[in-house]
Amino acid sequence: MPQFFLNKRLIILLVCIIVLVALIGFSLQERNKLSWPEQFMKDSVGWVQSIFHQPSQAIANFFDNVNRIGNTYEENKLLKEKLDSYGQLEAKVQELEKENLKLRDVLEKTESLNQFNKIQATVIGRNPDQWHELITVNRGTRHGVKVDMAVITSKGLIGKVKQANSFTSTIQLLSSPNRINRISAYIQGEAKIMGLIEGYDEEKEALLFKINTPDEKIEKEQKVLTSGLGGIFPSELYIGEVMDVVPDDYGLTKTAYIKPAADFYEIDHVIIVERTMIVPEEEEEEES
Repeated sequence: MPQFFLNKRLIILLVCIIVLVALIGFSLQERNKLSWPEQFMKDSVGWVQSIFHQPSQAIANFFDNVNRIGNTYEENKLLKEKLDSYGQLEAKVQELEKENLKLRDVLEKTESLNQFNKIQATVIGRNPDQWHELITVNRGTRHGVKVDMAVITSKGLIGKVKQANSFTSTIQLLSSPNRINRISAYIQGEAKIMGLIEGYDEEKEALLFKINTPDEKIEKEQKVLTSGLGGIFPSELYIGEVMDVVPDDYGLTKTAYIKPAADFYEIDHVIIVERTMIVPEEEEEEES
C-alpha cells in the first residue's frame, strides 16, 4: 500500500513536469493570438497598471512642475538683476565712448574722476519715523567707511554716508527733503547740461535738479549722472532719468524732475564707494 502511494506521487510529479514543459513550449511559440488565460493575466495586469499609472504620473508631473517653477523664479530673479543694472551700464558706455574720443591721442591717463573703491554692505536697520531718509548698514570706519561717501545699489545712486561709527554707518537717502543734501550732476546729451540735485519732491517722488544753463534743450528720459565736480562723489554714478522740466516764475532758471533709478523703499544690499582721486584742495592740505 505505501508503495502504491509512492508510485502515485511520482506519476503525479511526472505529469506536472510534462504539463509544465508543454506550457512553456506552447508559450514560446510565435502566435498571433494569445490564449484566454494569457489574455486574462495581461488584461488584469494592464487594468491594475492603469489604476496606479495616472495618479503616479500626476504626482510626478506635479513635482516636475514645482521644480520648473523654482528654476523659472531663479532665472527671472537673475534677469531682473541684470535689467536693473542695465541703465547704469548704458550710461557708463556712453560716457566711456565720449571719453575715448577725447583721449584717443593721449598715451597715458593715470587718474580719473570716476575711479573709486567699493565697500559692500547690508542694510540692518531703518527708522520708521524717517523711512524716506535714513538707513543703517553693517559697515563702519573699521571697514574704510567715511562721512559723505556715496552709496549706490545695482540700479543707481541712493544717497551718502551721514554718520560713520566703528562697525555701522547711517546713510542719508536722496529722498530726504533736506536741500542741503546737494550733489553735482549733469544730464547726458550732445553736451553735458550741468546742475545740482537739490532736494526731493515727495508728491511726484522725483529728485529736484536745478539746471545751471536754462537755455539748453532737455528732453524726457535723458539720463542723469554725477559729475564728480563736487570734490566728494566719483563721476558717472547713475542717478535716474528726466521726467519733466519746469521754469521758475521769472524764467531765469529751470528745474528738472528726475525719476530715481533706485528704489528707496526696498533696499537690502548697498555699495559704499570711495573716490580714489585726490582733489586739489586735499593735495594742498597734505602739502601744508
